[in-house]
Amino acid sequence: MSELLLELFSEEIPARMQARAAEDLKRLATERLTASGLTFTRADVFVTPRRLALVVDGLLARTPDLKEEKKGPRVGSPDQAIQGFLKGAGLASLDGCEKRMVGKAEFWFAIVEKKGQATADLLPGLIADTVKAFGWPKSMRWGANRFAWVRPLQSVLALLDGKILAGGVDLGGATLAFGDTTHGHRFLAPARFAVTNFADYQAKLLAAKVMLDPAQRRAKILADLEAKAKALGLTLRDDPGLLDEVTGLVEWPVVLTGAIDAKFMDVPQEALITSMRAHQKYFALLNADGSLARQFALVANMETTDAGATIVAGNERVLRARLSDAKFFWDLDRKTKLADRLPALAQRVFHAKLGTMAQKVERLEKLSAFIATKLGADAEAALRAAKLAKADLSSGMVGEFPELQGIMGRYYARHDGEPADIADAIRAHYQPLGPSDACPSAPVSVAVALAEKLDTLAGFWSIDEKPTGSKDPFALRRSALGVIRLIVENKLRLALVEVFVLALLLVVSTNQPDMGPDVDANDLLLFKAKRLGLDKKAIDLMGFFADRLKVVLKEKGVRHDLIDAVFALGGEDDLVRLLARVDALDTFLKGQDGANLLIGYRRAANIVAIETKKDGAAPTGAADPALFAQAEENALFARLGEVGTKLDAALKAEDFAAAMASLAALRGPVDAFFDKVTVNTEDRALRANRLKLLSAIGAAPARVADFSKIEG
Repeated sequence: MSELLLELFSEEIPARMQARAAEDLKRLATERLTASGLTFTRADVFVTPRRLALVVDGLLARTPDLKEEKKGPRVGSPDQAIQGFLKGAGLASLDGCEKRMVGKAEFWFAIVEKKGQATADLLPGLIADTVKAFGWPKSMRWGANRFAWVRPLQSVLALLDGKILAGGVDLGGATLAFGDTTHGHRFLAPARFAVTNFADYQAKLLAAKVMLDPAQRRAKILADLEAKAKALGLTLRDDPGLLDEVTGLVEWPVVLTGAIDAKFMDVPQEALITSMRAHQKYFALLNADGSLARQFALVANMETTDAGATIVAGNERVLRARLSDAKFFWDLDRKTKLADRLPALAQRVFHAKLGTMAQKVERLEKLSAFIATKLGADAEAALRAAKLAKADLSSGMVGEFPELQGIMGRYYARHDGEPADIADAIRAHYQPLGPSDACPSAPVSVAVALAEKLDTLAGFWSIDEKPTGSKDPFALRRSALGVIRLIVENKLRLALVEVFVLALLLVVSTNQPDMGPDVDANDLLLFKAKRLGLDKKAIDLMGFFADRLKVVLKEKGVRHDLIDAVFALGGEDDLVRLLARVDALDTFLKGQDGANLLIGYRRAANIVAIETKKDGAAPTGAADPALFAQAEENALFARLGEVGTKLDAALKAEDFAAAMASLAALRGPVDAFFDKVTVNTEDRALRANRLKLLSAIGAAPARVADFSKIEG
């Protein structure tokens, strides 16, 4: 078994492209190996800022001999078809072909034998194809070459069992020949050196101050950061995204610590952290109370004779310049009240078809107040928070650091003397931004956060800019998931379709003010929506939410078919009630009574469906007790009546566990009916009456969920 070692050495690869590039190299190379008939036992890929490396173990010395069969035209086909077949099979005549019967016709078959090929002869072309097929998000050409790579490609190391492969990579003007040498750390060990295999390659790189494995580099950086923080009596702020990025910036990580100038510590810590993180890739350290400490950590790609003192001093000097900008914006922004920034929103376009940001704010105000009223929150506070929610977009700080929108709005609102719940809602109205982000729980914050997302969803739904396949340019799936988290985690009782209708009407009013909703006259909402055809869009949007809800619940182990069964009832847009119904249904079906009733339901439904097909019409109306001939019919009819009464009470009280328990009482009479009663009797009246009774068996569970949607 052979080992292939490949290294593509270049100028610095952007950190954000490295992980994908490593995956692509492995995929492209192994796909080509497999397609060539070469098996292997293992393939690993590594990436540093300047190199992509692939090692494949257990390669065959040569590809196996192959025998291929190619089916040709029918015997007796025109000569043109025969000649085309022979050309495709690489044969000169039909002498090497066989005749075989396929069905009732006889066809020509060509038997083509391919001799195996030495792996060493196959690999050069395969490597060249892999490099050529690489697709970087951004690439460049250099010199006179036509070849494009993310950065200038400097060397290609290609060894099979320690021997250099023949050939190279065509740069479109020159050829970069395969070799057996590479470079160490750019500054600490820049000399070129030769390697013989992967173990030798990894060991010599380590000696040359290059940690090849990104997982090892990441683990070392994290461990060193935590140790430095602990030595200072601090903790490291969790930031996996920054850790990943920094891992892609260094080949020999050295963690150092510096200090923030005390004069900047009155600037909001989010601004300080963002400034350090975004521009300098520094890690924030925290005090015991969770506040930002004056010290920060950085990861250098160098060892120095002064223990990093010069590097730290340089970084502190750069940081002072960065934080001076942040402090300047902080001081300047506070001179203008948030409310005075509102007119500037009229100059900021939200979307060409959905108006300006000022128009979005107008919609948010009405929608927030409406939702707050429905949830029993302070509608006036929600309206005020919605009014100011986007005002910080025109502040200098948010202009410099867009990721601080909302966060700075809260600080400026508090500075302006706005109440705490309004200021907090301004910050929280974008949340939750993802599954790991905090979900607002304060009533005013929840109302405005819901309004923000629902306005966005309704807006893009109204102009038919919906997500398709993997495309979701306006992050509408994330918005819907945010709405679901806000409702479910806060257990909010909210009729979503009603809110969708209002949101859609508000969007319409952006361009047609006379068509806008009268929020105080809720009974007119649906009337206006129907007149504009928006009720159908609202139902369509509800379907979109149902799909997102299935995704969320699937991750929690909830069966999607149960959600379908409840949604199939129609008219359910209260997510809390829907989930309670799904929960109760899941529990019921896991029990013996539920499982047996499901079997009984399916048996009854099948019999009714078969007999309906025979009769050409479904049984209608209630069964007539006067026609019952057996005790089991009377017992089932009586129990159906009792269950119906209990179901009414339980469903009215939204006690779905009790509703399921009442359904469980059907199990005995249903089983007895199927054991003792024959439905298809000679007596037509008796048969029709029993079919009506079977229909009633299906009707009872259908009040809780559509059992026909349940799988298993």
